[in-house]
Amino acid sequence: MKLSLVKNLKRNILAAAVNSLLKLLFPFLNRTLFLLLLGPAYLGLNGLFSSILGVLMLAELGFGTAVVCSMYKPVAEENKELLCAFLAFYRQVYRWVGAVIFLAGLILLPFLRHLVHGDIPQDVDLHILYLIHLVNTSSSYFLFAYRGSVLNAYHRNDIETNVRTVVSLTQYLVTFAVLVFTRNYYFYVIVTVCFTVIQNLLILYESKKLFPEIRPKGTLPAELRKKVIDDVKSIFLHKVGGMITYSTDNVVISAFLGLVAVATYGNYYYVYTSVAGLVWTVYYSMAGGFGNRIYTESRERNFQLFMKLNRLVGILIIGCCGMMTALYQPFLREWTRGRPGLVCHILTPLLMVVFFFVNQSRQVLLSFKSAASLWYYDRWKPIVAGAVNLTTNILFVLYLPREYKLDGVIFSTILALVLVQIPWEAHVVFTHFFNAEQARKYRLLQFRFVFLAVLLSFLSWGGTMLVSRHGITGLLLKGLVASLICGGFLLAVFRRDVITILNTVRKKN
Repeated sequence: MKLSLVKNLKRNILAAAVNSLLKLLFPFLNRTLFLLLLGPAYLGLNGLFSSILGVLMLAELGFGTAVVCSMYKPVAEENKELLCAFLAFYRQVYRWVGAVIFLAGLILLPFLRHLVHGDIPQDVDLHILYLIHLVNTSSSYFLFAYRGSVLNAYHRNDIETNVRTVVSLTQYLVTFAVLVFTRNYYFYVIVTVCFTVIQNLLILYESKKLFPEIRPKGTLPAELRKKVIDDVKSIFLHKVGGMITYSTDNVVISAFLGLVAVATYGNYYYVYTSVAGLVWTVYYSMAGGFGNRIYTESRERNFQLFMKLNRLVGILIIGCCGMMTALYQPFLREWTRGRPGLVCHILTPLLMVVFFFVNQSRQVLLSFKSAASLWYYDRWKPIVAGAVNLTTNILFVLYLPREYKLDGVIFSTILALVLVQIPWEAHVVFTHFFNAEQARKYRLLQFRFVFLAVLLSFLSWGGTMLVSRHGITGLLLKGLVASLICGGFLLAVFRRDVITILNTVRKKN
């Protein structure tokens, strides 16, 4: 069965866009309330727990990704019996995963205090809070998280995204009330656990309603179980490398610099993730469509689709880079009210913009590589990249002057991406699916986007430097100037690309 790519992509992007706006506004309000009512040390605890549990979630091994991608072919062939068998296998695995994560988390409990440099807030018990976070993480694996795979396989990410949006909105409103009226961090974390349960139950309900015939039953054939296990082995290495590359940053900062430094880094990273969510709406929405098209279209047609979506995402990335360069530091200065230790020098936001461009520009390539199940061919890439990142991370934190230590953490990740991950990923996709001539066209497109991103960033930064006003009024004026410069630039440079994309969406399925 050939799914409607354009129709599904439109509703997936719409749902993801609404979710991204929610993630842009409410986490900002959440962090602001934390800073005002509880202090930066609590933000540091949140960041530390997230990083530790991110390491523990390696126990998932990548089964979710492997199973969803294995479902693309049965969906294309309308083999519902096989889809049910995949779902039953997935459910069985996830129950074991939840148990392993919980037990591994308990083993880590006695060593928790050694991961925090300096003091912790006196009115909390580090171990109790950690246990609550651990329950929140492990519970999803017991509570029907596997049902989301059916929605993803049928390219109906919008259903799951809408559930997450509604639950997240309600959760933020409740937690805001808890913070304002109780100022109790324990209540805040317990509310989070409750909404995790609610979200999983709603995903179960929506999945059953839309695809009632897809139920966890039957036994997966031995050869398909072996294929999933082989894919999982490769994906696990990707997850380990990804954990080393991303999740250890907060742990290193906490161990060497303390919780306030974690909160400072978290503020800069929050802005990055909020803006990245705008681009995420596109490539997250397309993954299932890629998986279906791989089994229903020629490789040449797949490459045409790949390049069109790269252009679309590239336009968004360049515009975001221009806005971020102009507004990153002024926004953080106003948000934190210039509190000492929470605002770094100008090099920090500039490095975050570079990190944003480098990381986001590879996401369409990664989406296609995942849909084509090409994990095996670069299975050692994330380990090498993670080793480069962690080694340079520690060296920079140890030997750079204190005011540049956070910059060293960011630069370490950029180095790992540019020197290891991106070249390796491109080689795999253009060797095992596309060809050398198509690789040349892709590289030319990426080089063009690098040049335009640098040019627009320079223009928008220069334009906002002419605004002499400070405070909220100055920030709004800078935002207006940056918007006019970026909007005009994108319209002038990419007008033909935008028209081509719109015509493609209007004419083709």
